[in-house]
Amino acid sequence: MSAAPNASRENRLARETSPYLLQHKHNPVDWWPWGPEALAEARRSKRPILLSVGYAACHWCHVMAHESFENDAIAGVMNALFVNIKVDREERPDIDQIYMSALHHLGEQGGWPLTMFLTPDGEPVWGGTYFPPESRYGRPAFPDVLRELSRLFKEDPDRITRSRNSLMEKLSEVSRPANKVVIGPAELDQAAASLARMMDPQNGGIRGAPKFPQSLMLENLWRAGLRRNDPRFFDIVERTLNRISEGGIYDHLAGGYSRYSVDDRWLVPHFEKMLYDNAQLLEMLALAWARSGNELFRTRARETAGWLAREMATADGAFAASLDADSEGEEGKFYVWSLAEIEKILGTEDAAFFANHYDVTAGGNFEGHTILNRLKDRLRNTDDEARLAALRPKLLDEREKRVRPGLDDKVLADWNGLMIAALVNAGTLFGEPAWIVQAQRAYGAIANNMTRGERLGHSWRAGQLVMPGMASDYAAMIRAALALGEATDEPRYLDDALTWQKSLDAHYFNAETKRYFLTANDAEGLVIRPQSTLDEAIPNPNALIAQNLVRLAVLSGNDAWRMKFDLMMDGLLPLAAENLFVHVSPLSALDLRLRAAEIVVTGEGAAADALAAAARRLPFVDRIVLRVKSADALPPSHPARDKIAASAGQAAAFVCVGERCSLPVNDAAALVEAIKAMRPATAA
Repeated sequence: MSAAPNASRENRLARETSPYLLQHKHNPVDWWPWGPEALAEARRSKRPILLSVGYAACHWCHVMAHESFENDAIAGVMNALFVNIKVDREERPDIDQIYMSALHHLGEQGGWPLTMFLTPDGEPVWGGTYFPPESRYGRPAFPDVLRELSRLFKEDPDRITRSRNSLMEKLSEVSRPANKVVIGPAELDQAAASLARMMDPQNGGIRGAPKFPQSLMLENLWRAGLRRNDPRFFDIVERTLNRISEGGIYDHLAGGYSRYSVDDRWLVPHFEKMLYDNAQLLEMLALAWARSGNELFRTRARETAGWLAREMATADGAFAASLDADSEGEEGKFYVWSLAEIEKILGTEDAAFFANHYDVTAGGNFEGHTILNRLKDRLRNTDDEARLAALRPKLLDEREKRVRPGLDDKVLADWNGLMIAALVNAGTLFGEPAWIVQAQRAYGAIANNMTRGERLGHSWRAGQLVMPGMASDYAAMIRAALALGEATDEPRYLDDALTWQKSLDAHYFNAETKRYFLTANDAEGLVIRPQSTLDEAIPNPNALIAQNLVRLAVLSGNDAWRMKFDLMMDGLLPLAAENLFVHVSPLSALDLRLRAAEIVVTGEGAAADALAAAARRLPFVDRIVLRVKSADALPPSHPARDKIAASAGQAAAFVCVGERCSLPVNDAAALVEAIKAMRPATAA
């Protein structure tokens, strides 16, 4: 554990004028400022130099300082083995430039904090950026790095630069203890590759039948594509989305996706429509469209959002749970057609045109009936699409005269939370502000009808609330609140998220496993309180909670949430390693933790608005955006206050990726490139 700084003890930095260096004057580390005296001490004591470079507004510089430089035990190792030099990169950009360039030449990703190991003459040997105090996610612990570097300097000083391979092998060993399951970037890539091999190369989805959309797996594969910069992962996801969007599993007249397909071609659905499936698919369509520009994905998203507003919205703006598969005692009767029916409605010529595009034949494609689909339709042009768009409403109007499937109009907090976040995330990428307004209305309905004080309920219908809620309700609604907060800049959403997270911790947290029970500690007594970690049709609540903790840490400025995430992963990842197939969402949570772009936008005016808009157009699966116009909007302890002070009222974006921070970005056009430069450009 970190020890608090000793206010009565000062090191050499107390004589400096740099605010950044003065922040470290009470560290137990025996810091030297850069200068001839420090280099002379290194030569005199025959100790290598540990150079730490940062700047006042660098969040992860402060994190490493708190975790390691304020820790008496780690400081003791630093003082015994190294001459430690602290540099403010804004005060000495020349020093920063020399050693950042050296880090790049070593093949390492740059950013701050910059941690370099030098010979007593100041020659760079090896380095990195942020190092954790304990080994985690395949990263070596800072004390292990210190000891191994010191050993190499003592045992083989003349060949230190040629010992890098042995150094890396040793650090790799200590970062993966034999008695501990470790999942880091390499293991995430291996898991994604295993998932990719399970996918149908022709039809998408998991091989065989029945076929479920498996949105959790699609998201994981998409993250792998982003992480690896490998289009093969994107291709798998886009193929799946294309096929289900053209298949019978999609309702081509009203919009919305059915639960699954009984065949391996996505033709014959189990006709029920679930709120949670459409929420997750809406997000995937947005991600795929933002990358590919495939208009099919935008069209299906808009149609699905239209179906949601038209058929699933309750009177107060929340969303009903599902539509039944059956009507008049027969599954799918509401949705299927005969050629004769279509000819009667459209007329012979238009019916023939429509039938040619939607696989309508006299014999049908499903038990003598036709399920509308476009799986065989490959020849398209703008005129044909316009003509079809005019014909579909005629069939939909006629279909509305049939006996409708049953609507399960109960409102579930967890499923609504998934849809609210989906509308926000998709609405942001598609540029559909009405979707965000719709999400706000649904959120307001849940907050008004389904909360009692700080507690959430689970189900609402006919004015009756089922209390208390499940952990899944908190997980999904906190995610919804955070999504709305990022999209709208309204602080009330973060306040709600923090309130619900504290309630979740108070009533659902298992102190022994560091995970969450599904049921509250004051719920109706059961034989056992369930606490499964397995994904089902929706993400496991523990995984959603984990993602929320990562975002809460950034948006609230409280790193205790990130530490709570790490404790959760200590127990969760070993379970995931035993069966990756049913633990996809925890792996996605870890991906967010390791590589999220944390973007704080400060200032007011058009330039700041442009920076915020550019940040929000990034894929929502790996970015977190905090827009702060003035320091007064944040609590005194929030680290973003330093960023605002550093920007001096000017528009700026402060970016951290994977525990490394960049210099401030002032131009919206440069933001994407700045983030890209901080991520490895590797491809599988």
